[in-house]
Amino acid sequence: MDPRRVLLADDEAHITHLLARRLESMGHDVRVARDGEEAWAILLEWTPDMMITDLQMPYISGIELVSKARQKHLLDNVPVIMLTARGYILNKDQIEEAGITKLVSKPFSVRGLTALVTDLLEEYGNARRAA
Repeated sequence: MDPRRVLLADDEAHITHLLARRLESMGHDVRVARDGEEAWAILLEWTPDMMITDLQMPYISGIELVSKARQKHLLDNVPVIMLTARGYILNKDQIEEAGITKLVSKPFSVRGLTALVTDLLEEYGNARRAA
């Protein structure tokens, strides 16, 4: 599999450290943002094949970040996994309107999340090749 570009945005350093190491060990090119503003700056310069973002981050929330990036076509055909704190619920309309592919509650299984990343990258990669 070709290395895929993954943007990981979360203000919890232990999460970004753990996920970034795991994704890099799988051969992916990973960029890490500590907040929504930093993630936005990265998106303006670098197009990921996937984005994983926390919902609640300083400066720009994950949902605002994804919505803004989709409006500017920075995430066209890019799957987005939104991480949420347990108990924080987004309704179906919010998820669809923002363009979130999957919602994953914290705490999560790193193995389960990386399997989801692999599946979505394959699915979206095949869709891009077919287009």
